[in-house]
Amino acid sequence: MRNDPHPIPGGESLLFLTDDQIRRGIEAMYFAYRAFTADPDLILEEIGYGRAHHRALHFITRDPGLTVTALLEVLGVTKQSLNRVLRTLIEDGLVDSRVGRRDRRERQLHLTEKGVALERRLSEAQRARVRAAYRAAGPQAVAGFRQVLEAMMDGEMLAQFRALREAPDQRLAPRRAGSAG
Repeated sequence: MRNDPHPIPGGESLLFLTDDQIRRGIEAMYFAYRAFTADPDLILEEIGYGRAHHRALHFITRDPGLTVTALLEVLGVTKQSLNRVLRTLIEDGLVDSRVGRRDRRERQLHLTEKGVALERRLSEAQRARVRAAYRAAGPQAVAGFRQVLEAMMDGEMLAQFRALREAPDQRLAPRRAGSAG
């Protein structure tokens, strides 16, 4: 992030943001999030699912074999809430829950072919939207955007995000010895 008081495009200074400028930034995030979720929401609505189903599919795709415990930590939801989502995804043949290979108490999650196809359909429009926005904004803006997003995360979330980014083949959330998934 720049540390100089020179104006950025639009005449706004980075060091002395007014409440109105902050509010506009928050509103921009709300509208961007609406746009980002609009296409998947239409698909989810067709099949009676919500965003929690999409998030679960996303992270299971990202890390096949992810345990229920790790998914709970990544999503930051209650066990009851996640169980409802997973039960639906398993019953509908989108997710396969297998006994852990190292710890039989763990449940490892994998997408079925049907689950892979749905996740791909849900995320295609989002990837295209993000790709187009990144290209339009340019590399410096993308780097700045990532810095802003990371600066908004608390320490634990940031560590989780960085671990995911830096070791994409590693599990999403740290495993605690003796924890069942």
